Amino acid sequence: MKRREFMTLFRGAAAAWSIGAWPLATHAQQPMPVIGLLSSSTKAERVHLMAALSKGLAEAGFAEGRNVAIEARYADHQPDRLPVLAAELTRHRAAAIVADNTAALAAKNVTTTPIVFASGGDPVRAGLVASLNRPGGHVTGVLFLTGVVSTKRFELLRQLVPKATTIAAFIHPGTPTTDAERRDLQAAAQAVGQQIAFYDITSDGEIEAAFATFASRGIGAVLVGSGPFLNSHAPAIIASASRHQVPVIYPQREHAAAGGLMSYGTSITDAYREAGIYAARILKGEKPGDLPVLQSSKFEFVINLKTAKALGLEFHPQLLATADEVIE
Repeated sequence: MKRREFMTLFRGAAAAWSIGAWPLATHAQQPMPVIGLLSSSTKAERVHLMAALSKGLAEAGFAEGRNVAIEARYADHQPDRLPVLAAELTRHRAAAIVADNTAALAAKNVTTTPIVFASGGDPVRAGLVASLNRPGGHVTGVLFLTGVVSTKRFELLRQLVPKATTIAAFIHPGTPTTDAERRDLQAAAQAVGQQIAFYDITSDGEIEAAFATFASRGIGAVLVGSGPFLNSHAPAIIASASRHQVPVIYPQREHAAAGGLMSYGTSITDAYREAGIYAARILKGEKPGDLPVLQSSKFEFVINLKTAKALGLEFHPQLLATADEVIE
């Protein structure tokens, strides 16, 4: 090869390197960063939240399958599996783990991988973070205030059925959030002289069994507590409420849209979108302990008039006027 031809080839190669043509093979060998999703419920129940997480990552510049991968693990309502699943995500070199409240608590104890929670309870009281403004450690997240606004749902339910002798509250026991929710509801009921009956719900069968006792106990309405378990069992509650003709208030808009009478709370879907944005910030090098816990500020009161009609209920115009959305 002549010297002139060699120099031409060398300059072309150098130009290709400068514009990134040669490093493509190198880039292909580098592992794609991984975000873990750890859920205490099932895959089917978390499809919309997985989509919300992907949306948040995309808003921050990370497209799933192009420059980030999502590894999901589901405990299928078996909380004792969560530590093992969290360890699996750690072995997959997850850069951060996005988790619900129960899953985040389990993961915190077995891994130092950054954790971004989406929680409806108080993360300070639960022991997830030291404070909302300065989380410290390897945990931060999004607080959507489902559990701590249970007293507001209680108030709305009493406005709808002021003559109800007793109101039932469905609680999934054994978590810091639901234990606190039980205490808050008990205090709120005592303050206004309202009888409240707590039902610990741990299976589908207990839902129907509870409704079957309402007539004999004089229970006129039901408040559904917060948490992944009761959220995932909302269809069974909606079906039993319809069969027994009992008014029920739920914590999520999706429950009212699916046929529940009414709901009050913040958007869990949006919380997972924001969790995706926080996970992206961690991918870019920020530390979770430096990211203050985000708090949802938008609350939605949703009324399903079709369900109300089927129950023979009429909303007072003043209460109807306060709804953010009316489903007809």
